[in-house]
Amino acid sequence: MTLGEPSVVWSLPAEDARAGWHALWWTFGPAGELAVLLVRERYTEYSDSVRGWVGAGVRPPFDAELVVVSAGGEPLRRVPVDDIQVRPGHLALLPEARFLLVSGRTVRRRDGTWRDNAVVHSADGRPGRSFCVGDDIPALTTTPDGNIWTAYGDEGIFGSHPESRGALAGWGPDGRALWSPRQPFPEGPVNGSTAATDGAYVWTAWHCRSGTYVTRITPATGETRSWPTPLRKVDGLAVRGDRAVLTSREHDRPWTEVVRIELRDNGTCAVTGRDRQRLPGHVVMHCGQGRDGTLLLRAGDTWVRIEA
Repeated sequence: MTLGEPSVVWSLPAEDARAGWHALWWTFGPAGELAVLLVRERYTEYSDSVRGWVGAGVRPPFDAELVVVSAGGEPLRRVPVDDIQVRPGHLALLPEARFLLVSGRTVRRRDGTWRDNAVVHSADGRPGRSFCVGDDIPALTTTPDGNIWTAYGDEGIFGSHPESRGALAGWGPDGRALWSPRQPFPEGPVNGSTAATDGAYVWTAWHCRSGTYVTRITPATGETRSWPTPLRKVDGLAVRGDRAVLTSREHDRPWTEVVRIELRDNGTCAVTGRDRQRLPGHVVMHCGQGRDGTLLLRAGDTWVRIEA
């Protein structure tokens, strides 16, 4: 079945590209806004082996600017962020126009504690509280109340950080550990891939040796429920009720597979639409985030919207 074409939300303005700004880390905020951290060319070095923006090497300290646009692509604010002391792996939005920069990795100190890898910035860009949210984080999202939800990779799941070993974790905006899985997964996850929210629910996609699953977390009760997916890998997920849209990229190509599914009460899913879609730019890792049935997908320096 052929699906509707994705619609463009925002692209890096040509004047910013000419001025030497590179669009690096980004997030889909709880209110539907898109936030992108821009870094000057003089701070970046691109890898010969890792394609796209994820291959940018940035050595702290560096300066940046946070650009936030509405769900319709209208500019909301642009905030200078000076003297960043960590190499971010993730950007996330918090209440009161604050934002979070998170490194995907951390290390254990000799005294057994873990180095902080998350820094909360005020609305005007100043750094404040820092804390640790686990090790090896391929996916991270926040909810409107400011809580932080993380999915972990194999080095975290099979490592020694206690929350990372649970594969998924929830954190308060002050870095307090709030949630870890109480129920067993269908099989042990070996890597998380992307995250989404739908109303009061938090969702994540992850894979194990037998395939790829999506898991729904109910923060109010701590319960989880999982469904298998028809894709071998998932890098974009958005859910609205019992309907979901999944994407699976062709790495560093301007194509993605888009699959829509119905999540059934018996723990199975049914494919309701499937298509291979061309995008306005090449697609690499960390390309998709979902909110309330809308998936934002990054293709080069352009973000497109796909509805569940």
